[in-house]
Amino acid sequence: MRNVKYPPEKIYSPSKWKRPNYDHIILWMLNNNEMCKWADFCKEPIEIPPGTLSRHLEPLKRKGFVEKVARGHYRITPEGKKEFHALSGTKKKAHQLNYPPEVIIKSGRNYFHWILWMVYNNTYCKRSEFLEDPLSINQSSLSKNLNSLIEKGFVIKEDGKYVITRAGKSEYSKMLQNYDLDRQTILEEESKRVDETTKKTFEFFSKFKVTNDNIRYRFINNKLKLDYSKVSNILKEEVDFDKVLLFISTNHPDFYPDYISFDEFSRFYHIKKKTLDFWVDEIVENDLFNLKFFKLEVFPDKCYYFRSNDKLERILRAITEDHITKYTFLAKFGKSETMTSIIDDILEEICSKIFNEDLRDQLKDFLPEYIRVLAYKIETKGMLKDTYDKLEGLIWQNMSDIIQIKGSNKLENQYKEKIKEIDNELESDPMNLDLYYSKIRILVYFNQYNLSLTLLDEILENFPENEKDIKIKKASVLKKMKRVESGLELINDLIQKYPKDHDLLSYKAYWLQFLDRKEEAIKVIQKLIENEPDKGIYYDTYGEILMYFEEYEEATKKFVKAMVLGSHDWYIYQTYIKLGICYKVLGNLEFGTENLKKGRSFVIKSVNDPDTKKKWLSIVDLFLSDNGPIEVKL
Repeated sequence: MRNVKYPPEKIYSPSKWKRPNYDHIILWMLNNNEMCKWADFCKEPIEIPPGTLSRHLEPLKRKGFVEKVARGHYRITPEGKKEFHALSGTKKKAHQLNYPPEVIIKSGRNYFHWILWMVYNNTYCKRSEFLEDPLSINQSSLSKNLNSLIEKGFVIKEDGKYVITRAGKSEYSKMLQNYDLDRQTILEEESKRVDETTKKTFEFFSKFKVTNDNIRYRFINNKLKLDYSKVSNILKEEVDFDKVLLFISTNHPDFYPDYISFDEFSRFYHIKKKTLDFWVDEIVENDLFNLKFFKLEVFPDKCYYFRSNDKLERILRAITEDHITKYTFLAKFGKSETMTSIIDDILEEICSKIFNEDLRDQLKDFLPEYIRVLAYKIETKGMLKDTYDKLEGLIWQNMSDIIQIKGSNKLENQYKEKIKEIDNELESDPMNLDLYYSKIRILVYFNQYNLSLTLLDEILENFPENEKDIKIKKASVLKKMKRVESGLELINDLIQKYPKDHDLLSYKAYWLQFLDRKEEAIKVIQKLIENEPDKGIYYDTYGEILMYFEEYEEATKKFVKAMVLGSHDWYIYQTYIKLGICYKVLGNLEFGTENLKKGRSFVIKSVNDPDTKKKWLSIVDLFLSDNGPIEVKL
């Protein structure tokens, strides 16, 4: 009868908190016996379940650690002996683990960050190591956070070991900014990531003979911020992703008039032109990485790219903001400037300092839209309260309104062409209400408010059955003209005429909000909810009003209620986005980002109107690009 040796109890039953390491048990058995049968592993005291035995034995055979010598008979190989000794050695290594510094552990039980720190600063971690001192994470919290890290693609599990991914390393770098670490610590941690990226790019630069230091620097800077793992499921070869980044980094305004076309680049660097076209468009036009790129089109077939917050864009922004502020101040003293003259002044300065003079015409077309982007970013960056911030917000809010068509001949031509097209269609189809509404949208977009009001009165005469919708549109135009009280009067008239239409009360609440009549607005929306407690959109409106008055904590509760009641209703994408913004204001970056991304996915799937889609995607991308909490100055 064979005398089979079994491992000590501390190996097959380590503790109630630890799962047995079946690889170690199997290799111990084979290392301490000349040969083992399948049945030996299933007997007392180890009693490995057959399914578990199969799941562990097969990979050990594939890796060359175990060999099958006969049916149901196994023995260890020389490589298996090395692996056994390595596993046995790990039992003594717990004290050698790197643990998070006190500033992270004592800042609160943010287990998500603790685990991320551990897997970044150790080759791998086992589940048991998170349960033990000094972390002592409880089982349920550990499972929840490990699953979250794996779902987000920051950590993977291999053979019972948790290992950080490339996306996880990028997330780790962002996570450090949440803690009051000394500057040297942050620099050292970021340096690890930079070193790793630099090593990978050195071979790429050598292979493709990238020697220009400015291109090298811009490429590495882009690569650190644009994580390949986000697209790895679609773009299988990382070298192709690097080539796309190289194309964007090479065609920068600093290098004008030098340029390499899509055709030339694809031939020289051996990348399909379709692949290059698609991914440049995804990164630059569709903000795939929530990182804003600007495109300067130099006709007929050249485009130069520069990124928000790179040196060129920071200088351009400073110059633009300075001229806008100057215009606003001097206007108070009676000095009148047109938008055209402001743009000409900006052009004069930027073409002498940061752009080639030959790009003047292209920049003239580019600047009106760039100013719109700046104005929008200032308006939405947060509810700011000190005197200078209020002044800055008013300056840009006014600028957003005064950018008239005359600022760009191209836009003026587009406006006239669109109106002419609709008028031609109305001649053959004069009772098409949708055409009239399209014309209103264009007039409002180009700030032709008086024409809009006149046209709305005409529409009302022709379509009296649509009185409510038409008058609400008229109230909206009046609001844009800063005539909010007049808009409220229209809505009150409609409420008297249609007392059973509860949606009109929702509009009234909004208009009271615009007039900063907080108590009245809240009273109206509460009455509306009392009348129809199961209608989710009214909770969404309530949350938005609270958000306007900076009651973010209460607003989140109303948005969550709206989601519960109307998870599939048309407005739900807006609820997710507004909830995400509130969480970011409150400093909960994880929930903020999660809800913003959900809102973004709903916008892409459910919103058909291109203007509405663009507006909400712009809002999402703006707040996703802000990696820190939104500051509300008190």
